[in-house]
Amino acid sequence: MRIRGKEKLQKQYNIYKEAGRILELPSNHKGKWHELFGNDNPIHIEIGTGRGRFISTLAQQNPEINYVGIELEHELLGRVGNKAMELGVGKNLILTPADAIRLNDFFAPGEVSRIYLNFSDPWPKSRHAKRRLTYTDFLQLYRAVLKPDGELHQKTDNRDLFEFSLNMFAADDWKMQKITFDLHNSPWNEGNIMTEYEEKFSGQGMPIYRVEARPWPKRSE
Repeated sequence: MRIRGKEKLQKQYNIYKEAGRILELPSNHKGKWHELFGNDNPIHIEIGTGRGRFISTLAQQNPEINYVGIELEHELLGRVGNKAMELGVGKNLILTPADAIRLNDFFAPGEVSRIYLNFSDPWPKSRHAKRRLTYTDFLQLYRAVLKPDGELHQKTDNRDLFEFSLNMFAADDWKMQKITFDLHNSPWNEGNIMTEYEEKFSGQGMPIYRVEARPWPKRSE
């Protein structure tokens, strides 16, 4: 992704960091996120915040939930922080520049109530399947940090990735519900918060795919 105006984004990043809302060493807070937020509210994380509309809006609408936005593109977090400030988001949103592959370094077992994957890179080539955020290795990471009743919510415009994800969930003993191949014309569109990409793709007439999944105890071999 080409990011324009890096200097401006870095300035926004620094502002949000100085306000204590960007953590560059999330591993220091493993098992201590409730102390950081100052409450025992549920923790929801979004892996890949993009420009931040989704997680910022959620945090604005749900002050009783703590949100952590994880984004590998450092500069993008400046944009997310700016969006959060525009919406007047309280202290229930924290951002961190990090790689999802290290999720177990950031969160203790059972510390997270929900994970959002929105329009993740589909990595379309077969040889890159292991990089997809619903590949089995990533599902093991999610399973480890989620509470027993925790959930993963996925949205994508890529049908191949969606079908791949459904197969991965099934193979790894995840219970799936609210599966739709056309979110915006489904019963589950009510209350849906669109990401910037979602608005763009749906405006082009592309269907949006969505599923909720919950890890069940692994079957014995």
